Amino acid sequence: MTKKWIDPKQPSRTTRTLLGGALFAATLGLATTAQALELRFGHGGTEDTAYHLGAERFKALLAEASDGAIEVTILGNSVLGHETEMFEQQMAGALDVSIINPGLITDFSPTANVFSVPFLYRDVAHWQTVLDGEVGREIADRISEETDVRVLAFYGGGKRQVVSRNPLESLDDLASMKLRTNPTPPLITAWQALGADPTVMEWREIYTGLQLGAIDGLLNEAEWIHRMRFHEVAPHIGLSEHDITVRLLTLSEQTWQRLDDTQREQVMAAAAASAEYARQVQLEQDAEALELLVAEGATLHEMDREAMMAAVAGPQEGVIAEMGLTELHQMIVNAQ
Repeated sequence: MTKKWIDPKQPSRTTRTLLGGALFAATLGLATTAQALELRFGHGGTEDTAYHLGAERFKALLAEASDGAIEVTILGNSVLGHETEMFEQQMAGALDVSIINPGLITDFSPTANVFSVPFLYRDVAHWQTVLDGEVGREIADRISEETDVRVLAFYGGGKRQVVSRNPLESLDDLASMKLRTNPTPPLITAWQALGADPTVMEWREIYTGLQLGAIDGLLNEAEWIHRMRFHEVAPHIGLSEHDITVRLLTLSEQTWQRLDDTQREQVMAAAAASAEYARQVQLEQDAEALELLVAEGATLHEMDREAMMAAVAGPQEGVIAEMGLTELHQMIVNAQ
């Protein structure tokens, strides 16, 4: 009987079969990976901000819930442009997820103006109740209808204060104060009612404006006062807490339509959990920043918040009505 010669350098049939099976499995694995849904998540924060930390939490939660079938690519630090530009990309379906300041999209959504009304919230607990309850969902749905960008949840948590070059011993010190504000009717009306002179100035010009006396102060939260070093030229901080910031976690409607029911549930659950986490991070960072400001020489001034609210209530009522926000405003005020 003649023995068949076997080239030791060539794999056996069994080996070839095993290798072929392994190659097929690897190819199948690559196909599965290729089919994973990728969501591009743009935002304007650096890696140490609540924006980015919230985005990381959203990414991790989605990866866990979907067993890796939904991947999130985070593009932070405004690499995709300003928040308004990112929102426009979402409206066009070119970007999936973003974190947006509602004050920047009022040209697209009249409803978003409601977040520019000062003294909306009694305290942090009320703010949380509004965002997580029926009122928050109503606002989210209205913004979604107006823009074709879906509001998934709410980030935020910075308490806005008055930053001043001069002491703020009483509300009388607001008289004729050139106060840099965003150019929204509720804000302008409120601060005029308090005696200040609302002034519009580009963000990048604020530090120099304070140095030169072009403005006497501004409205900002502690984290950004510290980041921008405003306290070096305006060392007095009036604790007005006239606002707690709200940021929208948004998803392109075109992306939403591509998701199946299971994916939609996973995205919504990850959004809610990441929002709760990001808001807590923001509140903690805000408190820490206020302590840093004091340690670096800033002086804190208590402000009579009740008197401020009484002074702005009447003038604000008319503006809120003109903007068609009376119903929403009352829903927020009455939220328990």
